[in-house]
Amino acid sequence: MFTPQQYRSKAAQYTDLAKTACNPADLREFQALERSFTVLADNEQWLADNHDKIVRPSVKDDSAADDDTLPAEEEYVLRCLGAALIMQWNTLPIRLQRELFDNASSMGELLDTATLRGQVARFLQKHNQGDVH
Repeated sequence: MFTPQQYRSKAAQYTDLAKTACNPADLREFQALERSFTVLADNEQWLADNHDKIVRPSVKDDSAADDDTLPAEEEYVLRCLGAALIMQWNTLPIRLQRELFDNASSMGELLDTATLRGQVARFLQKHNQGDVH
């Protein structure tokens, strides 16, 4: 797993490569890679900043309580899935975008739903240069 700084460093490398691109296809590819690594850096930073607010799986029995490997693995998988979803957001059908947005906005505490909804909307707008539906 990478740190936000490592992702940002990689994004900066692609920014530099984009400045020296010889053709439009290379330029678009470098810009897309730069955006992807920036999104990954932002995701990792958000997870680090909000670690105490992340929903954890419930423990069903005492044997699972001693095993920290599974929750760590699940957190990693969720990070990867989230990053992959964000990178493909603009290719998703509008109806699916709305449903995912509504589901993500309802993951927090009931009283903080409006705040979370605004945070999710700003995040998606920042990282996808598109409308949040």
